[in-house]
Amino acid sequence: MRSARLILSTPILLAAALLLPGCLAAAPDDLGPTETLGGEEWSDDGPPAGEGAESTDSASDGVIGAPDFQLPFPCGQVWAGQTRTNHSPVNSVDFNRNDDIGDTVVAAAKGKISRVENEGNTSYGRWVEIDHGGGFRTRYAHLSTQSVKVGQGVDMGQKIGTVGSTGGSTGPHLHYELRHDGIALRPMFNGAKALFFGTKDYTSKNSCGGGQDSGGGGGDKGVTGTVNTSGPDLTVRAAPSTASKAVGSVNDGATVKITCQKHGSSVTGTYGKSTLWDFIGDGYIADAYVSTGSDGQVAPTCP
Repeated sequence: MRSARLILSTPILLAAALLLPGCLAAAPDDLGPTETLGGEEWSDDGPPAGEGAESTDSASDGVIGAPDFQLPFPCGQVWAGQTRTNHSPVNSVDFNRNDDIGDTVVAAAKGKISRVENEGNTSYGRWVEIDHGGGFRTRYAHLSTQSVKVGQGVDMGQKIGTVGSTGGSTGPHLHYELRHDGIALRPMFNGAKALFFGTKDYTSKNSCGGGQDSGGGGGDKGVTGTVNTSGPDLTVRAAPSTASKAVGSVNDGATVKITCQKHGSSVTGTYGKSTLWDFIGDGYIADAYVSTGSDGQVAPTCP
């Protein structure tokens, strides 16, 4: 489930939020994670004993055969990536955004799961490592849950766990590393080098046009969501707006396949306030009433 948000308890309020323009919440401020998080810095214990890595100034594009690594989050999501000189390894990146506990973490590139570990209350806590071949490995630490096992093959964009604050972490975030032959590299995402040192907003391009079923990254098979209105049917509209023509409805509790998403008018629903709308084949439904396992965009942007 996505992170807990404001829940409207009565069908009347739910229906009003969908159908009456006067009940719509104001559009959210156009602020990215770096502004809304106020420059907060997270800290962690670093790798387990004996797992440390020497860092190099080289980025992955300087190593022959490097995969096309993407952000370790579903398509379209925006995350603040922080790098700092006292990080261990120095070339690792900490990712954070508001209310991110339980948000989906996906594979940055295709590979095979090489480690699924739990360090308890120290170091990485729950973490996963993926072997991408050619000496390249990525690590994902402080996870709340791990949804893969050693030896399992994963596609780029496939869910491997959820964001947490396990191990020696001072707050919820994802600790991400890229290593080549045991040396920590400065990562690249969608062909662009990560910022060193400082904090920068990154928009995920992971599997935005791919065909695999990523469990949260889009693709031809779509992303599965569950409608939750606490009773009333959810209106399907021709465009991502409460003012658009109604073209149908879906029942509370129904499972829907989201093929793409688009921002439109703001709606306050079961999962809070959102301008995101989900295209389900016949039209758009407000994402504020749909559980997809993650806050934010999880499918490609609709044309």
